[in-house]
Formats: sequence, C-alpha cells, structure tokens
Amino acid sequence: MIPGARPPGERPPDVPEGYPLAGYRLGPLIGAGAWGSVHAAHGPDGAPVAVKLLGPARLSPGQRATMAQLAQREQRFSLRADHPHLIRTLAVLTVEDPDHPALDGALALVMERAARSLQDLLATARPGTPAPGAGRILAEVCSGLGHMHRAGWVHGDLKPANILLMPDGTAKIADFGLTTELEGTHAYAPPLGSPDHVPPEWWSQRTGARGVVLRPSADVWAFGVIAHQLLTGGLHPFLGATARARSLAAQAYARGAAPLRLDGALPAHWRPVVAACLAPAREERERTDLAALVARAVRTPAAPARRAPRAVALACAAAALALVGAPEPEPVPGPAADAADAAPVRPAGAIPPGSDVPLAYRGMIEDAARRCPEPEITPALLAAMLKAESGFDPNAARPETGEYGIAMWTPAVFDAWARAAAHPGPKSYLDPGDAIAAMGNYACWLDQRLKGRGLTRDLPALVAAAYRTSDKTVAAAGGVPERVRPHVEKVLRFLADYGG
Repeated sequence: MIPGARPPGERPPDVPEGYPLAGYRLGPLIGAGAWGSVHAAHGPDGAPVAVKLLGPARLSPGQRATMAQLAQREQRFSLRADHPHLIRTLAVLTVEDPDHPALDGALALVMERAARSLQDLLATARPGTPAPGAGRILAEVCSGLGHMHRAGWVHGDLKPANILLMPDGTAKIADFGLTTELEGTHAYAPPLGSPDHVPPEWWSQRTGARGVVLRPSADVWAFGVIAHQLLTGGLHPFLGATARARSLAAQAYARGAAPLRLDGALPAHWRPVVAACLAPAREERERTDLAALVARAVRTPAAPARRAPRAVALACAAAALALVGAPEPEPVPGPAADAADAAPVRPAGAIPPGSDVPLAYRGMIEDAARRCPEPEITPALLAAMLKAESGFDPNAARPETGEYGIAMWTPAVFDAWARAAAHPGPKSYLDPGDAIAAMGNYACWLDQRLKGRGLTRDLPALVAAAYRTSDKTVAAAGGVPERVRPHVEKVLRFLADYGG
C-alpha cells in the first residue's frame, strides 16, 4: 500500500468475520495500508483467496480522488496481467452495503493469496547472509517485471512488501496501485512512493497536473536495491540510520559526491547486476539489459565450497531469459551455483574468538554493525561501547540519569532510534537485541553526522563521545569533550583488546 492517506494509528474499517461478498467470505485482516486493507477470504469453492478493500471512508475530497485514481489503475492493470510472476486478480467488485457505511462503495479486488511477502522474509534474514532462495526469487521478479515493461507498463512501487511469496515459494509482483501505462517513453503517476526504493531523480521532479513522470528505469533502480537486500540479508545499498538518511546518501551518489559502496557480502557475480541497476543517470539504467545480466549472474559458478544443484541455477537463468523471449541457456558443464549461496565476507573489526563478549550477544552486535556502511562502525567498536556502558549487563541502570539496559538508553531517545530496527512491532530498551540494534543505528548516524561536520580523524573515539553527549557537543569541542574523556579512553582500551 502507499503511505500518506490514512491518519497515523487509525485502524482500517472492521469487517465482520464471514462477511459475504459476491460468493466470497472474508476472514481475518492480513495487512493494512494508507488506502485500504487486505483480508484472508475463501471463494465459493472454498479455495483460499485474498480480498483487497479500497474504501472511501474518512477521506478528504483530494484523498478520495487519489484513491479512486489508484483503484482504477490497479483494476485496469490487474485485469490485463497474465504472467506466472504477477499476482492474478480473480474478480473486481464494488461493495454495496448501506448498513456498513465504512464499507459501502469500497472497491474489492479478489486476488491469489500468498503465504508471505519478501519483506517478511527479509525481517528474518541475518545481515551478511543471503536470504534463502535469493537467486531464484530475483530471476522470477525480473521475469515478471520484464513482462510488464514489454507490455508497456511501469510498476512504480516495487519494494519487498509488494513482492509476494506463494505457498510453494514462487515469487509474484503485487500491488499495482501506482502501475501506469507508458505514453511513449514515460508515464504519469501520483507523487507517492517508498523512499527506500525510489530513484534519486524522483526527489527533484516537479509534480504536474498529471502527477510525476514515471519511467521503467525507476523499476530497474528498485530492482537493484531489492537485489542488494536479498543477497546481503536485508542490507540497503545506501545504508543510514533512517530512510531519510538513506535517500540523501543515494542522492549524493547520483550527484557524484559519493561513490557507490556495495556491501562486501554481495556475491561477486551479482555485483555487476546491482551496479548497473543503480547507475546514477536514468539514461544508463534505460540501456541496461537486465535479463542478460541476471541470466549471467545465475549461470556463473560461485565459490567451490558452496555449490547449489545445477538444475536450480539453470531454472533461474531460464526465468530471467524469459524477460526478452530468449531461448533457454545451453547446459553448462559441471555443477552451477546459485549466486545467493556465495560465502559472505567477514567484516573488518570482527569480534575475536575467545574474547569476553558474551556469546549470546555476538550475533546481535555483528548484525547491528553490518547494517551500517561506515567502516568505523565495526562489531569490535560496538562491543567496546557496550562493555564501557554496562559491562554487557542487560539489567544495568542509572536511575539518576534515566539510563537503562545493556546500551544504557534513555527511553525517549531509544524510541526515536528503535524505529529503524530490523523487526516490526513493539521494542524495548531492556531487550538486548532491540537495544543493540538501536545502538548500531544511532552510532552509524553519529558517524555520518561527524563526517558531515568535517570531523574525520579518530572517529571511533568521537562516536563513543557523541554517544555519551551528542554530535553537536563533540563538534563544538572540536574533539572528545573533557568530561567524557575517561569514558572514551575506556572504550578505546576495550577496542584495542578486541583487535580494533
């Protein structure tokens, strides 16, 4: 769904269990977004389906017009979509029920029901480790996307939440609310999108009477981001502590002010795919032969120690080559490997074996460090900071300053930084996993802020100082403030002990 219409925290309209709709019976809520909700349902024959309700309730006139436009786009494309890697719409209905004003007049799209989304899969992935089946999923998404582009359509909102995984694992693109038909080289869509997956030129485009200009190159960019996330266990290629920071990093890269820094865990034979998709100029992306790049990636042998069945790699290549109607690739002698099975690169500053960092927290610390692109934010630095803050005690507390838990969070500050943690739902500063993830986000942001202020020397010490004070305080002092110097020296001693 597209963010921006439903007021924050507002629940979607209640739908009674078993609510009848043209022979379908609606069940529990699966998910909700700004413009509607999705419910599990069963058809007249008992087959499982999903019903998306795009409702008119409690919308301003402008929002109502936008919702109607999105509904028309989704309906128009869904009825024409016919590809094994695009979610099929089985029926399009209008709810007529004056007794339920919140539902009366809503558009209902009856669709295939998936088991989960790619976003759900990434939420369980470990940074630096490819998600299961990543190569196959990418080939299937690439195939569906290519079919759309050849038919003259642009998806416009490709992201993990809009890629669904069926019960058998098949990947299918869904959510066609921004999908629009090309008029020559471009199309028009409402100025809506997901900040983590829109191309850098999206931010500088003007909105005209028909919306913003949308091109297939926007989908290519989004595919590159998704490929990087899938193959590195959820890591964004333009990492930052917030979506805004990541979008700014992408814009700086597009201006030539920063290089493209793909994560070291990205398998070598997928790096050309991601780099081409993330070309800074849209014209470069428009010339990208995505099908050929993906086919080459899935056919390239990976590290000998982690080989996948030859049949899997050839199936991935066949799906990718279907994008341009190319023939199935000739068999490759010997076993071929799914690129997703390439062994990850161990990060610099890793926690050494035999150190005093508790085993229960090592994976959490490594994951937190992996989510930051700044080389100074290593597992060893985060471990040294945690040891200096609490001695790795999850029950540590300083009531006089209002700091608690393994990372000594002030609850209000924690709430601001926990939003970027890997998993959805409530988070607690007393939970070591949540506290360490938030520390990684905050430390990463501090590192970036300090560099932006021109402080580029002794960054581990400055980050530790800023964590105790703020980046503004460190900048004003021109280095480590005297009042936190003993604490910072302690962090640096622990960092040296860990080989950092």
